[in-house]
Amino acid sequence: MFKSNLVVMVTGAGSGIGKAIAEAFLEEGCSVVLVGRNRGKLEKVARNTERLRGRAYVFNADVSVEDEVIKLFEETRRHFGRLDILFNNAGIFAPAASLEDVTLDNWNASLSVNLTGAFLCTKEAFKIMRQQDPQGGRIINNGSISAHAPRPGSAPYTASKHAMSGLTKATSLDGRRYNIACGQIDIGNAVTDMTRKMEQGILQPNGRIEIEPTMDVENVVRAVMYMASLPLDANVQFMTVLATKMPFIGRG
Repeated sequence: MFKSNLVVMVTGAGSGIGKAIAEAFLEEGCSVVLVGRNRGKLEKVARNTERLRGRAYVFNADVSVEDEVIKLFEETRRHFGRLDILFNNAGIFAPAASLEDVTLDNWNASLSVNLTGAFLCTKEAFKIMRQQDPQGGRIINNGSISAHAPRPGSAPYTASKHAMSGLTKATSLDGRRYNIACGQIDIGNAVTDMTRKMEQGILQPNGRIEIEPTMDVENVVRAVMYMASLPLDANVQFMTVLATKMPFIGRG
């Protein structure tokens, strides 16, 4: 599916969707930069993927800190010489709270990681992709069902993911001159550590707690790998992949 010499960066690669995507790229023989704040988790992913054909490079960084992001991309360029694919995946949930009870700290933390982190990584990726030969690359943003419809008590996360859609469009537009493609995948109820609570029930707009249907994360992997496999003259601008029976259409 992929050229074996592709260089890929995955943020939030220590667990969940990021880990699954990183492993899939490694299995395809790509060189993968694993990025996250927990070096132990990243190194565990790297050790567990030694059997795969690709090469893993661990880089401990907080994507919301500009100096750390600049260093991350400088090291990536120094180590590999180029960057072909960036998967902006790092994200956090703020504690569930009705809007009037959301603290400024929780609001800022969500926007800082979920949105500013993606912006900083995209900015630095542009600098590499526009200068490399052949020019260009692909950026895939991990959006969310919350980029379309909120859950109760999720104002910070929802705002960050709606803004991610705007960043995706702006990146696509500004990237045209450099042959940089950008798309977004919006994921609903893939089974990861972050969604385990859905198995016990989650608050619905009507105030009830209900168990929601989920899907295997492998469905997300296949979708992202399809997006990533396209030639740069083709792009999936937005894709929604979700558990078929989860409450999304008609939510609220």
